[in-house]
Amino acid sequence: MEPRNRRRRPDRLWTWLMLPGTLWMTAFLVASLILVATLAFGTTDPLGNPRFGLDFDNIAALADPAYRTVLLRSLGYALITCVICLAVAYPVAYAIAMSGGRFKNLLIAAIVVPFFANYLVRMYGWSVVLSDDGPLLTALRAIGVADDGTRILQTGVGVVAGLVYGFVVFMIIPLYAAMERMDTSLIEAGRDLYGGPLRTFLFVTVPATRQGAAAGCVLVFLPAMGDFVSAQLMGGPDQIMIGNLIQDKFFQGQNWPLGSALTMLLMTVLFLGMLGYLRRTRKDEAEAAR
Repeated sequence: MEPRNRRRRPDRLWTWLMLPGTLWMTAFLVASLILVATLAFGTTDPLGNPRFGLDFDNIAALADPAYRTVLLRSLGYALITCVICLAVAYPVAYAIAMSGGRFKNLLIAAIVVPFFANYLVRMYGWSVVLSDDGPLLTALRAIGVADDGTRILQTGVGVVAGLVYGFVVFMIIPLYAAMERMDTSLIEAGRDLYGGPLRTFLFVTVPATRQGAAAGCVLVFLPAMGDFVSAQLMGGPDQIMIGNLIQDKFFQGQNWPLGSALTMLLMTVLFLGMLGYLRRTRKDEAEAAR
């Protein structure tokens, strides 16, 4: 039997190797959070330059119904994006994991590699596809499904379509990993017990891969909630998200303190979502250990 101290050496090596990068990232994250949090209580001078202070006007301004509407809209778009990504990613991940065979890695690469392209470039390309004269609406008009007044851009549908296209890969990868770890004999037993493939999928595959689904929802929800590119390129004035609002306060409105307050509001919502995921994961691990 291998001595215990020998087994600990590789673990210690990896810990020491990760330490510099972890400290570097943690230091800059904490410093930026402190800077934004303190600036949220600041003011602006007559020239629009930010000044640190102890003013609660920016915090009180967050109660404005207009900001609340934008926050709720962003939350709704992010939740709808998670649901659609789940509906798209489950069959894709299932097909690759169960029927991909020796081409599994190639199929995953075919999905992931296109997303290495710059996010802004991909969104510009997607906006062209969804434009009024783009190939999608042109084809729909040709078969009579859409008319000349139908449009996708400058609507909530266009914003959600952009978010789904931008982040669906973050749902496919965790689901694929969960299905790869799943015991396939469970599916065979489920078919014997429940019969149909749909019931087997709902009562066997989905519960067995719920941790992958939860991880995918977090990976999609967090960036989708703060995204501003999709709303800017594929939405209109009535579809702005909180990311657009923050961008406007920092770069156009020259109101950095209010932008910092909105940033802290967004981070609070994201932190609550992450906290719920961690609690759920801890609960699942405790149940699995029993």
